[in-house]
Amino acid sequence: VQLQASGGGLVQAGDSLRLTCAASGHSFSTYGLGWFRQAPGKEREFVAALRPRGGTTRYADSVKGRFTISRDNAKGTGYLQMNGLKPEDTAVYYCALTPQSTILSSIYSAREYNYWGQGTLVTVSS
Repeated sequence: VQLQASGGGLVQAGDSLRLTCAASGHSFSTYGLGWFRQAPGKEREFVAALRPRGGTTRYADSVKGRFTISRDNAKGTGYLQMNGLKPEDTAVYYCALTPQSTILSSIYSAREYNYWGQGTLVTVSS
């Protein structure tokens, strides 16, 4: 599976962006979808995750209530809707896939993800 993330850009605080993660291959629907981000000088951190068939989601506390993860398995595409963006959301955002066997408590760890997109830069100005 190959992943292509897009949709990043330069926005002002309070604006919205929608990131897209396009997957090639035939098995997208059998993987959990995750979004991670990495700010300059910081480690990669978990943002959000969604089970293979949708439904169960998990979010980092810093984005709860502002970000929404979703997916369209028929299109092999995942999304991250980001509202109320803040300067501290500035980072390179990565989408990734984890096997459906990954237990929920482990879905926050980047080590559980097998496939990664190349990242898309989101810059939020104050």
